[in-house]
Amino acid sequence: MSIRTIKKILQARVYDVAEETPVDRARSLSRRLNNSVLLKREDLQPVFSFKIRGAYNKIANLSEEEKARGVICASAGNHAQGVALAAARLGIKAVIVMPQTTPEIKVNSVRTLGGKVVLHGDAYDQAAAKAKKLMDQHGYTFVHPFDDPDVIAGQGTVGMEILRQHTGDLEAVFVPVGGGGLIAGVATYIKYLRPEVKVIGVEPGDSNCLQVAMLAGRRVVLPEVGLFADGVAVKQIGKETFRLARKYVDEVITVSTDEMCAAIKDLFDDTRSINEPAGALAVAGLKKYVEREQCQGATLIAVCSGANVNFDRLRHVAERAEIGEQREAVLAVTIPERPGSFRRFCQTLGKRSITEFNYRYACNDAAHVYVGVQTAGPKERQAICDSLLEKGYQVQDFSQNEMAKLHIRHMVGGRGPATVADEKVLEVLYRFEFPERPGALMEFLSKLGQNWNISLFHYRNHGAAFGRILVGMQVPVREHQKLRRYVEGLGYRHWDESDNPAYQLFLK
Repeated sequence: MSIRTIKKILQARVYDVAEETPVDRARSLSRRLNNSVLLKREDLQPVFSFKIRGAYNKIANLSEEEKARGVICASAGNHAQGVALAAARLGIKAVIVMPQTTPEIKVNSVRTLGGKVVLHGDAYDQAAAKAKKLMDQHGYTFVHPFDDPDVIAGQGTVGMEILRQHTGDLEAVFVPVGGGGLIAGVATYIKYLRPEVKVIGVEPGDSNCLQVAMLAGRRVVLPEVGLFADGVAVKQIGKETFRLARKYVDEVITVSTDEMCAAIKDLFDDTRSINEPAGALAVAGLKKYVEREQCQGATLIAVCSGANVNFDRLRHVAERAEIGEQREAVLAVTIPERPGSFRRFCQTLGKRSITEFNYRYACNDAAHVYVGVQTAGPKERQAICDSLLEKGYQVQDFSQNEMAKLHIRHMVGGRGPATVADEKVLEVLYRFEFPERPGALMEFLSKLGQNWNISLFHYRNHGAAFGRILVGMQVPVREHQKLRRYVEGLGYRHWDESDNPAYQLFLK
C-alpha cells in the first residue's frame, strides 16, 4: 500500500479554497435503477470542477523561490481555472496556455480569475509544448494537470470525503478518467480504508487510455482521442497515476457519446444542474454497470467531476440524450409510393410519440421515411422493427449509425445527378472533423480546394471544440484513388461514408 500517497492526501492543503462538496442522493435515478445512487458533487466547487483541489495543493507546497517565479500550466479549461484561482489566492503570477479550440466560457473564466491566457495550438499536446517553452524562457514552475504527487494527493481528498460522508454499505465508487489524477488519488485512499469497495474508472470509448494501458500492462499512447468529452481527452495515462491505478482500480468501463448525453440529462433531472460530458461520465458508467451486473439494492457512488460546458453544446446533448438512454429509435423505413400508404404506416406505429419524421418523394414505386420514435428501451425498439417487418415494410435501425444521427437527419431529400458532362462519375462522401475556431470553416474549404465539384455539404456547429462536416464530391471513376490520396493529405480526421446505408437510402 502506498503509505506515502495516503500521508500526502491526509496533509493536503485544499480547504483554503476548495469546498467539502456534498454526497447527494439521486432520487429519480435510484428509483429507476432500483439501487441507491449517490452523487459526489464536485460540480459545486468554486470553479465548478474538482481540479481546484490538486492545483491548489501543488502550488501551496511550492518553495518561496518557486512561488516568486510564478507558475504555468497547459489546459483546455478545468485545470486552468483551478491554477488561476489557486495562484490568485496565494498572490502568485499564473500563465495559462490553452488550445485555441477551448470553449470561450473557460477562457473568460480563467481571465476573470486573474490568469494570463496564451492561446496556442488546436489540442492539449500543442499547448503543453508551448507551456514548456515559456517555462524554460521565464523560469516558471510547471503545474501538471494530473501526473504529479501533490496534484494526485489534492484530488485524493475527494475519496477521503466520500468515506467520511458515507459510512454505510458501499458496493462501488465510479470515477471519470482522463490523465488519471482523480482516480489515482481516490482509489489509493478508498482501498487503504475499505478494500472491499470497488473503484471503477469510466472513460469514453474513443479516449480509453487507462483501459488500454491496463490491458497492455504498460502505458500506451492512443493514436487519436475523441473530443466530445474534452475534459478527459488524453492520449496517454500519466506515469505516476498509472502506477497507482493499476494497483488499486478494479476495472474500467467505457461509454459512448450518447450514453454521456443521457447521463447529463439524468443529472439534470435529479439535481437541476448541467454537468459537462466528462462530469457525467461516472454516472454513465454506473448505469452500464447496473445493467451488466443486474444488481439491486446496492449503494453506488458516482463522482460528478465538473460543470464547465458551453451553452451551445446543449443542443447536441439534448438531441442525443434520448438515444443514449435507448428511449428513441431512429429508423429508415421503405413504404409504397401510393395514396394511403403514409397513413397506414403511421397507424402501424400506433400511439407512440414520434420525435422526428422526414419524408421525400423518391420514385414512382417507393418512398424512404426517416423516423424517430420514442420507446421505453431496446426491447420496445426491437418490437417496433419486428412489427413493421411483419407488415411487409423494409426497415433499417439507424439508432447506432453516427453519420445518420449527426448529419442525415438534417438533410433527407436531395439527390445528386449520376453523370457530369456525359462522363461516368461517382459521388464520393466523406465525413470530416476539424478544430473549431473563428475562420476554421473557411480554412477547411480552402484546403479542400476546387479539384472536384461539391455535390453535398452539411456543417453544424455544436458548440464543441471540433466541427463536423459531411461532404459529397462528384469524382470521375478514373480519379477515385487520386481523391483518396488527396483527402489523406489534408490532415483532418476523416471517414469515407460512401457505402453508409443512410446515405444510400436518402441522399444518393
